[in-house]
Amino acid sequence: MQFGPVSVNEMDDLAFVAIDNPPVNATSAAVRAGLANAVREVEASGAKAAILSCAGRTFVAGGDISEFGSPPKDPALCDVISLIEASSVPWIAAMHGTVFGGGLEIALGCAFRVAATSTRFALPEVNLGLVPGAGGTQRLPRLVSMDLCVAMASGGAVVGAQRFHEAGGLDVIAGDDPVAAAKAFADDLPDRPAALSKRDVVSADDSAIVAEREKLHARARGPQAPLHCLDALEWVRLPFAEGGPKERALHMELRQSAESVALRAAFFGQRTVAKPSAIKGADLRNVEQVAIIGGGLMGTGIATACLLSGLSVALIEQSDEGAQKALATISANLDGAVKRGKLSAEKRAAIDDVLVATADMAATASCDVAIEAVFEDVPVKQAVFAELEKHMAEDAIFATNTSYLDPLKIFDGISGPERCIGLHFFSPAHIMKLLEVIRTPQTSSQTLATGFALARRLGKIAVLSGICDGFIGNRILAAQRRAAQYLVADGAMPFDVDAAMRDFGYAMGPFEVQDMAGHQIAWANRKANPAPAHIRGVPLADALCEAGRFGLRSDAGWHDYTEGSRKPERSALVEQMVEDHRKVEGIAARAFTRQEIVQRLLAVLANEGALIVEEGIAEDDAAVDQVQLHGYAFPRWKGGPMHHAAQNPDATNAAMTAMAEESRGSWTISRRFQS
Repeated sequence: MQFGPVSVNEMDDLAFVAIDNPPVNATSAAVRAGLANAVREVEASGAKAAILSCAGRTFVAGGDISEFGSPPKDPALCDVISLIEASSVPWIAAMHGTVFGGGLEIALGCAFRVAATSTRFALPEVNLGLVPGAGGTQRLPRLVSMDLCVAMASGGAVVGAQRFHEAGGLDVIAGDDPVAAAKAFADDLPDRPAALSKRDVVSADDSAIVAEREKLHARARGPQAPLHCLDALEWVRLPFAEGGPKERALHMELRQSAESVALRAAFFGQRTVAKPSAIKGADLRNVEQVAIIGGGLMGTGIATACLLSGLSVALIEQSDEGAQKALATISANLDGAVKRGKLSAEKRAAIDDVLVATADMAATASCDVAIEAVFEDVPVKQAVFAELEKHMAEDAIFATNTSYLDPLKIFDGISGPERCIGLHFFSPAHIMKLLEVIRTPQTSSQTLATGFALARRLGKIAVLSGICDGFIGNRILAAQRRAAQYLVADGAMPFDVDAAMRDFGYAMGPFEVQDMAGHQIAWANRKANPAPAHIRGVPLADALCEAGRFGLRSDAGWHDYTEGSRKPERSALVEQMVEDHRKVEGIAARAFTRQEIVQRLLAVLANEGALIVEEGIAEDDAAVDQVQLHGYAFPRWKGGPMHHAAQNPDATNAAMTAMAEESRGSWTISRRFQS
């Protein structure tokens, strides 16, 4: 029998129920209705057991998120699971791939659970600003310990099959064929256990909930969904008939929350930027060997990322000594990945066979892609590519990792400009997720598509950018830093600006970030490239450097730091420097509330992002938001600066207008934010 994407096939005394709803078998309305019909069909079949499995690469990996913004459609998943749980025929979940969200809730409604060895389990609703809505927080604590429930529901932890089995979550680990294992299990079916909704909680100890709640409260401002998940887990002390409906009601309420709307926007935005229009239909080049030129912090980070993804790497340094130093750094990075459980000892040993560090550029000859990561100087980079042309194939892809320089100047004179591209990694490159993919007017769609494919292999979030000073991310960062200094010049203090942005949700404020990064490079850039005369200048950052306050490494920057500590402290010296600047400029200081500080800095982010979209540097607002979320620590539960501005247009317009009036000639206001 076929019920939409759900089929029921009877064989001997078993009923085989299969969901086929690509790509991830999400619990859409059609799947839910199909399962409800399948339960009735199985009941009528007289089967000894029903084996539930999914077609494709995964078991049910969650709900259909596109439905979350619309009125719910019957049947609700919680009702379908209740039908499965109450069926006179015991259901066996035969799972593979990712059993996430609604998929795990369905499995919890089954009498037995069988999973392939590589299966992973999670309740990731918290990452969308939600609590589970079909009994996840009410059934799971009746199966496994509360500390694991807290990790999965409130923390969004992904748990492997072995750990889940050891915790009591599975009856059988099935190798790589869960359906066959479920059939063998059904041949000697044990007595049916009590339904989870009828069982007692596994552990009476709530210390895990208490500890997690204390940890979340200590973070001050942050997403609220983790706390809501803890509330729902506490309801497991109630009878299921009370706790289940409470969980469902909270889930439905949170679907309309600003936090969930923002997190869903971030989720869909990540999908959007992965497939820009410029690469649709383009062929890919196969990439297996990568040359990296430059063995500093960035180059070794890129090399580490490539090696962790299974690529062969030839790293080129200026000298054998430099090559050996780079090799030691890469080895330390890889050893760290082993310690963190990101890399097996066996794979770590094998990497040595696919890594070469040398001063001989000829080692690049067989590489498919060359990524330059040398000093930010156009002639230096030009010389690198001129040398690479002598050794690499004519169609090898050339990529520059520049963060500010014009790639057209860097690639000037290179034959085959269609193969040239920017790949702007963020440091540390083996950890940071963002990768700006920079296209020149000559870059071919095949080169772009290959860049995006390489990014996916490296586990990066790739965002397409055109050419401008700083591309998407650093251009916006420069605007925000300028706005932050205007705030300080006009009445705020650096410590207060940072505190306001931490209240909003940032881990660090803009001045803390500058201190952490260090001030020397930005100081050198300002001296080499002074701002245009019409832009209001605030020389406070230069004054810091002239006073030897270069940031965290010197224990002094915008803030003071106790030696060996990263905790910023208010600096009396800096505040006096600010006061002196105001006197010289004749500025009458005004008070800024924390809300005004936040509104102004967010308005600048959104305004600069809108200009970038209007100029065609970024394809859309999603690109700007993804850069900010993954490269600049914009709080994900706020959705990104463009999403946030769209939700708060009046405040954004007012803040941007006020700043433009107070610093005339210093800001270009986007069309969308002009009053």
